[in-house]
Parts: sequence; structure tokens; C-alpha cells
Amino acid sequence: MHKKRAIVWFRQDLRLHDNESLTYALQHADEVAMVYVFDERLLLGKTRYGFPKTHQFRAKFILESVADLRRSLRELGSELIIRIGKPEEEVFEIAKTVKSNWIFCNRERTQEEVDVQDALERNLWTIGQEIRYARGKMLYYTADLPFPIQHTPDVFTHFRKEVERYVPVREPLPAPHKINALTVPMETGAVPTLLDLGHEAYELDTRAALPFKGGETEGLKRLHYYLWESDLIKKYKETRNELIGGDYSSKFSPWLAQGCLSPKRIYYEIKRYEAARGANESTYWLIFELLWRDFFRFMGKKYGNRIFQKGGTRGEVNPKLRDNRQLFQQWADGCTGVPFIDANMRELNATGFMSNRGRQNVASFLVKDLRVNWQIGAEYFESLLIDYDVCSNWGNWNYVAGVGSDPREDRYFNILSQARRYDPDGAYVKLWIPEIAHLPQDKVHQPDMLTYAEQETLHVKIGADYPKAIINTRKWAS
Repeated sequence: MHKKRAIVWFRQDLRLHDNESLTYALQHADEVAMVYVFDERLLLGKTRYGFPKTHQFRAKFILESVADLRRSLRELGSELIIRIGKPEEEVFEIAKTVKSNWIFCNRERTQEEVDVQDALERNLWTIGQEIRYARGKMLYYTADLPFPIQHTPDVFTHFRKEVERYVPVREPLPAPHKINALTVPMETGAVPTLLDLGHEAYELDTRAALPFKGGETEGLKRLHYYLWESDLIKKYKETRNELIGGDYSSKFSPWLAQGCLSPKRIYYEIKRYEAARGANESTYWLIFELLWRDFFRFMGKKYGNRIFQKGGTRGEVNPKLRDNRQLFQQWADGCTGVPFIDANMRELNATGFMSNRGRQNVASFLVKDLRVNWQIGAEYFESLLIDYDVCSNWGNWNYVAGVGSDPREDRYFNILSQARRYDPDGAYVKLWIPEIAHLPQDKVHQPDMLTYAEQETLHVKIGADYPKAIINTRKWAS
């Protein structure tokens, strides 16, 4: 009897729970080959402005996620076939070898990912095989929306009200309990090392908000901890803008970005929590943040490559923005002389993570105060962020730069008032900028305002121990 075979090509859905591709493959085929390809262009390539496409922090998280997926599959009697190269070539070769009937995978919507899946599709046509696409990155399915994708509201509030009113969130699919082993002999391949991906091994900075570890296992642990073990979700809305430690926000984003956690699983776990321990503004606010993820992805679907272009989804280029690499570098290095900006950038450089409050401030500072092209900042975030998600990252930068979906025409952050509000005692600045950690609370956010006499008394020399401010902080104090 001829066995029907399928391939599940794992992409950014590195999990067994609520995995539509995996579920459908197991329903249609007698045997399923599980495949993951480390795309050499994404892991070893450069962005347009010359940054590594995937820096060490995210690379390590991806390696851990793939290793965890392999362990989970082995426990079910299966195996994960691992390759390094171009997915359109590597998956194609595996399809020829196992003589599969179909390839199941998550459909991606942004250009680089679409180019890869289109190239694989063309290759598969030559041997009479096809791709069957699934969904899995979002709360809401496009087919369930109360409007066609091209009519998706451009303002988040309008979008949210429409979907919340009319669209239920589908229940997550269960993880399989057993998988039939593939009977075709295949070289399984090894999980590469950081060195294989062009990075040296590194020690985690002791100041890091959380020791993020990739994989579905760790993602589910974090979900359980944040809701059930700690009850931290009850205060999420009040604490989400804090800056130090692992508990002030959910920190689900890295696991969401690699698909180690399903947004639907998070949603239904919150609903279960609310039923057991009560609902409040904070429990809803976490769902609210998941809605923002969906919104940015729908904007990516609606506008395509415009989210990457200087004029954004509005198509309105700001002529004042320049590719000023000197100012950008001072910003990127955390050497602007504005402590709240520098502390956030130093955290990003040292750990691959930054709070949402920090991201909004450093982005606003780069674009609105330094007048640097926002695209360079977006690419720098793409390189370093451990939780980089293409639509969320570029959508947020569109938003801050004033070229995206925002009803406010000139969104601007007063950096000094933000610093005083969210870091009132300077603890965050002192954590990441030790050279000014001894400054008193009322001076730490404005060291550029220190007189020479004060510098002598406080044993700090601005311009030597800490950079002179490239933007006079008096600008925000008036």
C-alpha cells in the first residue's frame, strides 16, 4: 500500500500546541517529515544599512527553540530534520527524497519570506507537489474579519472595536500525543552552534531583565508563571511601563515572535484565569496588546512593502530626515549624553531587549530630535531585538515616525518628563550608566546642566567621563 507522506516546514511556528500546519499534515498523511531550515540569508546576511540580520541574542534564542522542538518531537516518536541553507532548495531536496505529497507550512506575508515560499512553490511544481498554507501567528483569522483585508481600518481603535464586537477568537488546536516515525532513511542534521552562525559564545549580562531561553517548553513555563504562579497579570496595566527586572511585564514577546507560544493559547489561558481568579483592566490589557500585534500584521498585509519605505503606510516622506550616520552611531552606542536614551540603548546592546516604554522614547528621540531617518533605527532594532517581529517592529516605527497608522499628527515624547515619570529616582539610568551612578536623584537625568563647580564636587567630568549632550536637555524642561 502506498503511503501518503507530508512535510511540515517549520518557520516561525516552533511549537506543537495550536500548530495548524502540523495538525493538518497529521490528518492528511500516513507519515510526516518534520523540517526546519536555518536560512543562511537571515542568519548570516546583512541589512541594507549593513547590520547583521540576526544578532547573537536572537540567534541563540532561535537555536534553543529549534533544539526544544526537536526534543519534543522525539518524545512523540518523531524527528526534526535540520538543514542550513536556502529553504527553497533544502525543503525541495527533502521533498524529492521522501516523495512527499504535500508541504504544509505557515504562510508569511512580508517580502523576504514571500520570496522564499514562492521560490519553493515553483520548485515543487516541477515534481508535481504543492504547498498547503496554514495560519498561526495571530489571534484572528483573516477569513473571520468583518471586512476585506484592503478595508482594514487604519486606526487601531477602529480596528479593535470592530473585531471585538463581531469576531470570536477560535480555540487553539491541541498538540499531538503521538506521531508516526518517518520510514524513509534521512540524515537528521545537527542543531548548529552560535559559532556556526557567525557569533561567539557570550555570558548573559547580570543586569538583563530576564534570562530569555528559547523554546515552547520555556514559553509555556513563562505563561504559567506570569498568570498562575505569581498573579502578576493582575497588575500588568499598572506595572507594564516599569524598566527594571523580569516581572513588570509579561515578556511573552520573544516566544510569540518565534511561534513558541500561540497568541490564541495566551488568550484562552487569560480567559481561564479570569474565570478562576477574576477579570480586571490588567487581564484585558494583555489581550489588548495581542490585538496590537494583529493590527500591525494586518497593516503589513494591507500595505505590503510600504511599511518598509520612508513614507510608510501614509506614503508621506518627511524631507527633514537624513541618513546621518554620525548621529545615528551616537544614538546606537548609547553615547548621546541624554541618560534616559543612553540607558535604554545600552540595555538593548547588552541584552537584545528593551522595554516598550524605552522603545518609544529612543525611537522618538532618533526621529523627532535628531532628525535621523527612522528606517536606520528600524533596521538596527531588526538586528538586535531578541523579540523581533517584522510587522510589529516596522509598524511601530511607522507609528512613531508619523508615517503610519496614528490619529495624532505629531506624536512626540518629551524625554525629560518621560525619564522623571518612569525612572523617578534614576535607578534605571544608574543601572546601565555606572559612570554617573553616583549623581544625586535631581541631577542624574540632566548631567549636561551640571556647572563646573558641581562637576568638581561630584567627581564627574562631562565630555570625559560621560558624553556631552547632543541635545540640550533644557529643551524639554521649558
